[in-house]
Amino acid sequence: MLVKDKVIVVTGGGGGIGRQLVLQLLQKGAKVATVDISQERLNETYEKANRSENLMIHVLDITKLEAVKEFLVAVKAKFGVVDGLINNAGIIQPFVPVKDLEYKKINQVMDVNFYGPLYMIKTFLPEFLSRPEAHILNVSSMGGFFPFPGQSIYGASKAALKLLTEGLYAELLNSPVKVGVVFPGAIATDISKNSGVAMAAPKADEKPAMKMTLPEKAAEDIIKAMEKNRFQTYVGSDSKMMKMMYKLSPKRAISFITKMMAKM
Repeated sequence: MLVKDKVIVVTGGGGGIGRQLVLQLLQKGAKVATVDISQERLNETYEKANRSENLMIHVLDITKLEAVKEFLVAVKAKFGVVDGLINNAGIIQPFVPVKDLEYKKINQVMDVNFYGPLYMIKTFLPEFLSRPEAHILNVSSMGGFFPFPGQSIYGASKAALKLLTEGLYAELLNSPVKVGVVFPGAIATDISKNSGVAMAAPKADEKPAMKMTLPEKAAEDIIKAMEKNRFQTYVGSDSKMMKMMYKLSPKRAISFITKMMAKM
């Protein structure tokens, strides 16, 4: 689905990949309604978009179903219709094993990464089915198709989103709604800070354990996936490499990433 003249909803538009998605969609001629839990970050996105009349910003906790329903009403009041959804918002967990992770954090990660996108999909899907064409694109993670030590619940939430997307793809094959899933690798964003997860800063002379993809490049690849109706998209050389390694030997791939994580 080409995004020009379409109304696209983007979650997590207050920074990182989400902000870049908003800016690049606007550049391509789309109208965008974006949400985030932070008014301050949304205001920054609005300013970077030169206060475009084609951009709607809205503070929203996607884990609150009634608030999501109210957001749909607001989008239709602003733009009249809605054609697409990019479920980009997500958080990680503290880097601890499952046995040490509090249930409160487990529930939060599952709520934001799985139930939030599910609420958005179920709320907007009737609108999409009424359009000549529409698109749902869910941003999973490299951690959604193989495990990262210390991120087991995060990975489980993203794997759930992956399977939800694939199920939706099957259910909507004979409809005007296209469905796809994206697996970003390590992206240079503030996801750790925004997730409330403390991470040690690398030393000045220390090389990063993983090469990170810039959010601008990630957003470009994600929009391209929507426009080409791709079912699965792997963003970043690390995601593509781990896809191949995991396919060839899951056990070796897990051992490899465990050693890499130990360097971080």
